[in-house]
Amino acid sequence: MKKLEKDFNSNNQTFENIKHIDENGTEYWYARELKEVLDYKEWRKFENVIQKAKKACENTDINYLEHFVGADKMVQIGSGAQRRQKDYKLTRYACYLIAQNGDSRKKVIALAQTYFAIQTRKQEISEKEYSLLTEDERRFYQRNLTKKGNYRLNQTAKNAGVKNFDKFHNSGYKGLYNGETADDIAKRKGLRYREDILDNMGSDELIANLFRISQTEQKLKRDNIQTEKDACSTHNIVGKIVRRAIQEAGRNYARRLTNTRKEPKTIGKRK
Repeated sequence: MKKLEKDFNSNNQTFENIKHIDENGTEYWYARELKEVLDYKEWRKFENVIQKAKKACENTDINYLEHFVGADKMVQIGSGAQRRQKDYKLTRYACYLIAQNGDSRKKVIALAQTYFAIQTRKQEISEKEYSLLTEDERRFYQRNLTKKGNYRLNQTAKNAGVKNFDKFHNSGYKGLYNGETADDIAKRKGLRYREDILDNMGSDELIANLFRISQTEQKLKRDNIQTEKDACSTHNIVGKIVRRAIQEAGRNYARRLTNTRKEPKTIGKRK
């Protein structure tokens, strides 16, 4: 059992190492790189698996073109000559289908099936399923969403002219937390130096921050913000709007945002 767990964790890291993230924060894998990790020597045999995976995708009434995106490129073959090399950009779901249709005799295939099944399942959680999660599981789920949201927000903020990201993010926190910066929140929660405040929030608090993050990203794009000053102002305003919306919902949650103690640190751990 320990060896299996060690193998899984090792390959888990390998699958993460070959993961790419585009400018919109969307993750994908290249088929050529996945082929190597799954221990296929010949592209011809691996492409047969890809075709089976495409068919499986179609059989579930899902457009396979959204999950298997052509990414052919020109490669050197010597003497300055080039030839087109076939490749695909694969979503996590596409990788899962490939693993499901791979050579089951390979141990790495079984590990890939487990890895991509777990990760795909996390993305497909329904409202009903979410309601059945424990608070720790909800916190884990929402923390993953905020991490992805912050990545997209950072890219948008950079395009809007932001260079001082601490100042930019603190502008949003000040709006949502009634003037508190990230350091102020960390001190209130009793966190150690460099502990991430988002890793120490409950699921409801993370949801409030995710709403702040997503709305700021959209407003920066919609208003075509071009300066750091305007971006910080926008982030602060959105934070205040989210706080006000919570207050007006009658949940008394805005007050709780500035009265929470340190949460048990369970991000990244499932019970």
